[in-house]
Amino acid sequence: MELELIMTLVFFAFCAGAIDAAVGGGGLVQIPALMGALPQLAPATVFGTNKLASICGTASAAFSYLRQVSLSWKLLLVVGVCAFGSSFLGAASVSLVPTEVLKPMVLVMLIVIAIYTFLKKQFGQVHFQQQITRKVLILAGVGSLLIGFYDGIFGPGTGSFFIFYFIRYLKVDFLHASALSKIANFMTNFAALSFFIPTGHVLFSYGLIMAVANVIGAVVGVKLALKYGSGFIRILFLILVTVLIGRLSYQIFLG
Repeated sequence: MELELIMTLVFFAFCAGAIDAAVGGGGLVQIPALMGALPQLAPATVFGTNKLASICGTASAAFSYLRQVSLSWKLLLVVGVCAFGSSFLGAASVSLVPTEVLKPMVLVMLIVIAIYTFLKKQFGQVHFQQQITRKVLILAGVGSLLIGFYDGIFGPGTGSFFIFYFIRYLKVDFLHASALSKIANFMTNFAALSFFIPTGHVLFSYGLIMAVANVIGAVVGVKLALKYGSGFIRILFLILVTVLIGRLSYQIFLG
């Protein structure tokens, strides 16, 4: 492995880890970096190697958030189990739904989310201390099932969808929603790796090096999120969703 190639992957893995820990969307940085550095790889191997690196950063971010942000273990359990199970089913069903059908739908949803978040200045700025009732757990489970399945079958924007859903329906702020989304993302990544590793679609030599950089980036991202709070995460969230909209629009209309 050439030193220049390794350093390039390490740099982008670090950036991806930091962005992903704060607001999600690390794959926007990491996947194009892998494709550019290793153009000979099959798409499945790119995604598998990306998942190996990102799951380590996500695990680190989730652990850091749980030490600093108070969340119900019942809620975490429901979110984690539902996200894993539905992501696994989504990955198993990936050949049944063409991405050409999903892309326009996802683009519309992201535009609606961006407009709603931008116009509602107080959206995600206040965390309500609520009782973990059956209704809250059902809402958390339904959202995790739907978004987890989407992540397994397609993926782009998963972190944004989790954060938006948790704020809108569980009445938490951006900071708590980011913490919850890390648990959900860890489980969806774990489900994906349970497919990619047995089928040989993970390059461990690159993935493990990137994983270390991803973890370091995640530590930095969590510290920034905890230091600057929900207002800072809201701005990053809007930037990320805008980038996602631009990327999907390019793929649909010009790709």
